[in-house]
Amino acid sequence: MISYDPELAPGAHNAVFVCLKIQPSEKVTLITDEACREIAASLAAQLNDCGCAYRTFVLEELTPRPMSDMPQAILDDLGTSQVSIFAVRAQTNELKTRMQMCDVVNRRKMRHAHMVNIEKKIMLEGMRADFQKVDELTLRVMNIVNRASIIRATTPAGTDVRAKLTPDYKWIKTSGIISRDKWGNLPGGETFTAPLEVNGTFVVDGVVGDYLCSKYGDLKETPLTLKIKGNRLTEARSNNKQLEEEFWQYTHRDSNSDRVGEFAIGTNLALNRCGRQYPAGRKDPRRAHGFGDPYGAHTGAQWSSSTHIDVVGRQFDIWADDCQIMNNGKFLV
Repeated sequence: MISYDPELAPGAHNAVFVCLKIQPSEKVTLITDEACREIAASLAAQLNDCGCAYRTFVLEELTPRPMSDMPQAILDDLGTSQVSIFAVRAQTNELKTRMQMCDVVNRRKMRHAHMVNIEKKIMLEGMRADFQKVDELTLRVMNIVNRASIIRATTPAGTDVRAKLTPDYKWIKTSGIISRDKWGNLPGGETFTAPLEVNGTFVVDGVVGDYLCSKYGDLKETPLTLKIKGNRLTEARSNNKQLEEEFWQYTHRDSNSDRVGEFAIGTNLALNRCGRQYPAGRKDPRRAHGFGDPYGAHTGAQWSSSTHIDVVGRQFDIWADDCQIMNNGKFLV
């Protein structure tokens, strides 16, 4: 096992014993890569303390990166585990491989921690959250929004969007307390649904998801302005023309890549900045859209896409119907 900074231990302990509640009788599949190997070592140390059986896979030891498919050895091992952890830095066009992994996770109803693009700072901040408190806040927010028919969100940067909701689509809680019902991103902390229709302007001054996050980082100085009409992305503008073009290409890979598939509200108060990839980036108290796949197996949406990318903004005011639940990024509930 490689050495790791002991400061990673509290976050790793939270992942193993609080978020996943791994038992000594269980088996775990731990998937990592060279970029996240130190964090994986801290997780493995906690698995050793737990006394459970586990196997560790380093992607570069199995296949060239970027991957075109998830290695079969990993998929086979998932078939014999109750729990899995994916601590990997995303690379270009690897979303399909993560979907292949999640197909197994969903089919077997595994407790799965999705730690895409996890980095040290996030382990020292968001992964040290009190996840019981995050869970309580997420439930309070969820109990309000799941009765709403319209949610409006605005920001000082210029976001002004309205999302029409339907009771046919479920709100999902991913607070960091992970169950067999729904795998979760770590650090956790959000509730999300698939919207029926979204219209308006969304200014991305936080981060964009997938491999674009590590490539472009924090967008506070070069925001990406998105126009949405009838639940479809109609325009993307930024002073960073490379980001503008690459995001547009990402959201036009198939017939539903430009469709708003996710409406999320982050609830992890331990995350105080837009730090990394789409999962953790959207977990602090901000709003996120996801373009592409609506996670229909969980939300109930009846369409799909081969892509999914999140976009995150800052300092939201949010109303669920006429009830304001957030002011300048701070919860009122």
